[in-house]
Amino acid sequence: MPPQQESDLKFAAKNPMHRFNFIIAFVLITSVGLSVPTTSRPNFVFIIGDDISAEDFGCYGNPGIHTPNIDRLAGQGLRFTNAYLTASSCSPSRSSIFTSRYPHNLETAAELHGLLPEGIPMFPKLLRDSGYYTAHAGKAHFGGESDVLSGPAIAAFDLGGDGERDDLKGGRGGENQWIARLRGRPQQKPFFMWFAAHDAHRSWDADSFAGMHRPIDVRVPPYLVDTPETRADLAHYYDEITRLDYFVGEVVRELTRQKVLENTVIIVMADNGRPFPHSKTQFFDDGIKTPLIIRWPAGIAQGGSSASLISSIDIAPTLLELAGVERPASFQGVSFVPILRDRKATVRDYIFAEHNWHNFTAHVRMVRHGDLVYVRNAWPQLPQPGAADTFYNPSADALKALHAQNKLTPLQSIVLQPNAPAEELYDLAADPSQVRNLALEASPPAALASLRAILTRWTEETGDTVPIKPTPTNVIYETGMKTAEFWRGDAPGVTSQAAKINRPGPVRDPAPTPKN
Repeated sequence: MPPQQESDLKFAAKNPMHRFNFIIAFVLITSVGLSVPTTSRPNFVFIIGDDISAEDFGCYGNPGIHTPNIDRLAGQGLRFTNAYLTASSCSPSRSSIFTSRYPHNLETAAELHGLLPEGIPMFPKLLRDSGYYTAHAGKAHFGGESDVLSGPAIAAFDLGGDGERDDLKGGRGGENQWIARLRGRPQQKPFFMWFAAHDAHRSWDADSFAGMHRPIDVRVPPYLVDTPETRADLAHYYDEITRLDYFVGEVVRELTRQKVLENTVIIVMADNGRPFPHSKTQFFDDGIKTPLIIRWPAGIAQGGSSASLISSIDIAPTLLELAGVERPASFQGVSFVPILRDRKATVRDYIFAEHNWHNFTAHVRMVRHGDLVYVRNAWPQLPQPGAADTFYNPSADALKALHAQNKLTPLQSIVLQPNAPAEELYDLAADPSQVRNLALEASPPAALASLRAILTRWTEETGDTVPIKPTPTNVIYETGMKTAEFWRGDAPGVTSQAAKINRPGPVRDPAPTPKN
């Protein structure tokens, strides 16, 4: 970075009235750069945030979070409002995107830190084999190591990075490598970049961006309690998102300098929901939904949104289609290129998600169809508090304090229950907070039987299994301290060899007849 720009950044970081004006201006400035020959194949820049809920960019309706660069991308591209992850858990979600497979169809990679199996096609590797230059920078976590490329993922990239701390602006997402990757690429090849921030994962380390949001200005979700501690916690989270937004702007600025922006598809999304109670690892929309923005001047009209259902396993087949690369038989997702052409088009009527071990033992499955969400829990006798970093923090402590006084609302108390329902059915149109469990009513809707059958069919066709020897909880519930001993149990799908099963389960209507 030139000395004057570095000086401006430091000044902006210390002067609240100038911070956001500087960030916006810094991205809008363009310098005359080297003209790079374009090809008929589009370039791809894939930017994935860490632990960010769908509503937590300004363009998704949260006015308190400052994301001018991401908002600008949304205004120049397409914003998806019903994009779902296959898991609201770090490594299973990323591995699923990487391979276009459900987590249990990756067996060991279905659980947090589980290893990605050998021999599974990975879409960046397929791009690389077809002539693309592929590079990674930042967080990895394709199973196994979180900050260093390991296992099969190494072969997917010509150049891999790591999540080492950036000594200028903080963070552990390798953002200091992003521009270097773009500048160091071969000039005559189309390129694919996987840029993975550590923002907004706990612990908070926004450094230069700390304090850019005031606790008084945050929006406290109804499932949290409005205390000074909760507001301060959320303000730190907002700061982390603004840092991600800054680096998104840096990438756009560099693509503009190189004169390749118009032929580059930019994708911005997250791996799972915010690291707060009721979000990360949960099937509430703040956990399992992702923001998804795609900008591509050559193929997408500017501005607008699509409410069509999208699964994160659909990203890989979509990008391969745009690149003119044949999809492998192992992909379980579907291409949503038709939606890029017509935002009202649909490519699926069902999305599925799963929650497996992530600190706490779990086997929970979800299907969404229209506005209906059905959830099935194999072990209802167990608590489902979420990930350790969501259940042991200032916001969670505030919930626990009022829970001890019996002062929580039913919505706020959900994550503190000693067990969870075996079945849940919600109508998101009438009950977006998912408080009224229609499955427990004396006369449940007819859709309950239909969605039971749909989820059963998906389970059977994809080879999902409930582990006989599950991975045990590795934290002490009352304190959050790690247990003295830990051993890895069976992952879902192991007994059925689900890694060899390619069937995707139901994708489009009509729905099957419920079983008797």
